[in-house]
Amino acid sequence: MKEIIVIIGPTGVGKTKLSIELAKYLDAEIINGDSVSIYKYLNIGSAKPTIEERQGIIHHLIDIKELNDEYSIYDYQKDVRNLIKDITQRNKRIIIIGGSGLYLKAALYDYTFTKGTTYNEYINLTNQEILSKIKKINPTIEIHPNNRKRLVRVLNKLENNEEIGQNKNKLLYPIKIIGLTTTREKLYDRINHRVDQMFTDGLLEEIMSLKSNYKNSRILNTAIGYKEFYDYLYNNKSLEQVIEEIKKNSRHYAKRQYTFFNNQMDNIEWYNVNFNDFNKTIEEIKTNLKK
Repeated sequence: MKEIIVIIGPTGVGKTKLSIELAKYLDAEIINGDSVSIYKYLNIGSAKPTIEERQGIIHHLIDIKELNDEYSIYDYQKDVRNLIKDITQRNKRIIIIGGSGLYLKAALYDYTFTKGTTYNEYINLTNQEILSKIKKINPTIEIHPNNRKRLVRVLNKLENNEEIGQNKNKLLYPIKIIGLTTTREKLYDRINHRVDQMFTDGLLEEIMSLKSNYKNSRILNTAIGYKEFYDYLYNNKSLEQVIEEIKKNSRHYAKRQYTFFNNQMDNIEWYNVNFNDFNKTIEEIKTNLKK
C-alpha cells in the first residue's frame, strides 16, 4: 500500500490549495478531514473548497449530511477506513486534508469507538462544571480543576465509554504527514483577513438562509463561523461583535490545533509557508515527496 498523504495545519494556512496541487501531481483522491465541511450548506463559514477550487479532483466526505443529522467520530472513522480500502483497491493515491485533529487520528490510528461516539469541547461549561460531571460518573477520579485539557479529555472518554488501554499511537496505515505553518503574527493576520473576506463573499446571507435551522442543528451551534451568529439572530448582538468573536475564536482554535498536532501526532514534516509565492512551497514539498 502506498503512503497516505495527510495535510494538516491551523486554519487559514493554505491546506486546500496544496491538497489540490498534490492530488494532480500524485493522481490522488482527497478525503475531507474537516468536521464542518461534512455538512451541506455550510460553505463560506467553513471555507469549504468550491467546485471550481476542486478542479475536477474527487473529494470525499463533503456535503454528505443534512444540518440536523448527527455525525460522530465513530461514523467518520468507519467512513474513512472504508474509503481507504476502496480507493486503494482502485490503485489511486489518497490525500487526507483537514484541521480536525481528533477526526484524523481516530481514522488513522488504533482507536476503538462505539457507535454514537462524539467529541465535545464543552465550550459552555466551566472547568468546575466539567469536573462535577466527571465526579457524577466516576467519583474516584482526581483531576486539578485548572487542567481544562485533561478535564475535557476525561469527560469525553467517560461519556463515550471509550475502551481503556487502546494503543492510540499505533498507526494502521503507512502515512506521511505534511504540516503547514507560519509565524503566529502572520497566521493571526491571515485569519482576521479571511473572516473579513467571508463577509465580503456573503457569509451573512448564508447565515440568514440557515436561520430556521438554528433551533435544532447541533453543528450550527458548535461550529466556529456559525455558532457566533445565534445571539445575533435571537439576542440582539451586533454584527460587529459577531465578526470580532469569529476572529477571536478562530485564532484560539488555531492555537489548539497546533497543540493537538504537536502532542498527538508524530513525525510531522513542517513547512513554513511562502505566502508571497505559494508555488515555491508546493515545489519544495513535491521535491521531498520524490525522495
